Amino acid sequence: MITVYSRPGCPFCYSLRGGLRRAGIGFQEVDIWEDPKAAAFVRSVNGGSETVPTVTVDSMILINPSARQVLAASSCATDSGA
Repeated sequence: MITVYSRPGCPFCYSLRGGLRRAGIGFQEVDIWEDPKAAAFVRSVNGGSETVPTVTVDSMILINPSARQVLAASSCATDSGA
């Protein structure tokens, strides 16, 4: 499962979402401004900062990745049976 943690107005989030959609990669998106638990998670993996996009691919965490990096992580997770 791929989860993209984002916030409104984030150009990096917009770019990542577009790249994932063009590549046909399914994902769940969570707005950290609407979900306090999601914001707390993002801060916990980013040294206290709300850096977005933060992406989880199964148990892997990616900070501000490209769509290509998410695809590679997704392939690795699938190959390892995660």
